[in-house]
Amino acid sequence: MGTSGSVHTGGMAEHPDREKQTYTTVDDYIAAATYDLEPRLQEMRSVIRAALPDAEETISHNIPSYRQHGVDVVQLAGHGDHTSLNFFPTGAVFAKFDEELKPYRTAKTGVRFPLDEPLPIDLITAIARFRLDEAAQFAERKRSGR
Repeated sequence: MGTSGSVHTGGMAEHPDREKQTYTTVDDYIAAATYDLEPRLQEMRSVIRAALPDAEETISHNIPSYRQHGVDVVQLAGHGDHTSLNFFPTGAVFAKFDEELKPYRTAKTGVRFPLDEPLPIDLITAIARFRLDEAAQFAERKRSGR
């Protein structure tokens, strides 16, 4: 998935070794989170795993990623003042969920959820499932040569 350096590891930088650290598992990534981010990341992880039960949980671009049909469906990341749900391409998601995303800041590769607000579980679930459908369609086009 084409994430930029802006979502790389940025955000849990309060941890002194955070920027230098390379993660090999989602557990490693979450364990390195600051005290206030860890439960939030665990919650996002649970929501995504429930929405994408057959996805492979991995690390891509040094952040947790959920891969299915050969595509990174969604990624999650922790930052100083928000957690983010990342996905690429973003255009279809932004169009489909335009109204639902209005309360949140969006970035080139995803949406940001402020730490001082509850996670929008239904929205995260809906985006993950929408992206899964996109990934399946992409995989089918790739297989058929279209």
